[in-house]
Amino acid sequence: MAVTYVNQLPLPRGRRQGSWRVPKRDSTRASFPGSQSREPLEQKDIFIAVKTTRKYHISRLQLLFQTWVSKAKEQTFIFTDGEDKELKQKSGGNIINTNCSASHTRQALCCKMSVEYDKFIESQKKWFCHVDDDNYVILPSLLRLLSSYSHTQDVYLGRPSLDHPIEAAERVKSDGSMSVKFWFATGGAGFCISRGLALKMSPWASLGNFITTAEKIRLPDDCTVGYIIEALLEVPLMHTWLFHSHLENLQRLPTADILRQVTLSYGGVENRRNVVSIGGDFSLTEDPSRFKTVHCLLYPETHWCPRNIRN
Repeated sequence: MAVTYVNQLPLPRGRRQGSWRVPKRDSTRASFPGSQSREPLEQKDIFIAVKTTRKYHISRLQLLFQTWVSKAKEQTFIFTDGEDKELKQKSGGNIINTNCSASHTRQALCCKMSVEYDKFIESQKKWFCHVDDDNYVILPSLLRLLSSYSHTQDVYLGRPSLDHPIEAAERVKSDGSMSVKFWFATGGAGFCISRGLALKMSPWASLGNFITTAEKIRLPDDCTVGYIIEALLEVPLMHTWLFHSHLENLQRLPTADILRQVTLSYGGVENRRNVVSIGGDFSLTEDPSRFKTVHCLLYPETHWCPRNIRN
């Protein structure tokens, strides 16, 4: 199976981090293998789905609303498993109680993804991007990446968590059971799907069919997305290293490349030092995820950013 890789993106113009200055670029768009057409794309064309659970409404979502979600409030939709009046007000109503289980089981995860898919189709937006509640989305990078493709094409962008295709028992296309191999983009790092491709997924994903498909192959939500796209629709995943999950050693990400990425993450309680290595005026105690530091480098005019960054 051929593997397509996506190159790194240029940094936003004139950003600084500590003593280094990001070189200016003449173009705000990146050129990628196989992308021959460009289309005007605005942030409002992207549907960003954040998967969470009620117990993380404060500990995780509060940080996201303070940082990147504040710059994409109308495009960001929170998919959770409980009612929360305060979060509903903070999100401008863009919070969806999926009525799925709050557990971290395969069934619960697939239930939420099923709702995400249906809500995206209803939205009429051009791109569906899924992230978790421990991801920081670098919006300028996301926009530049997606603008390199047409939303009418078959585009599936993301980062695999394995160095080889996953193998599963095929129970959808055949009456019996046979083995099938396919790549999938890990949901923990985030992934994006064009509207054209998402519509083709409908027979296996819409109106609860996603849950049925997942049960047949007995795999989690992100694996099921990959199965539908790669195994059933025969559209290859476009592998990109611009998406990052907490499963990586994030300190290995070169400092000069951090603002070029599309998503970032951070380690949990058991590994709090697994964060991007980036200088700034916040200490690790003040900003354990480094999301505030990244945000202030991208948006130095933010009122709570240190004054020397804003200047």
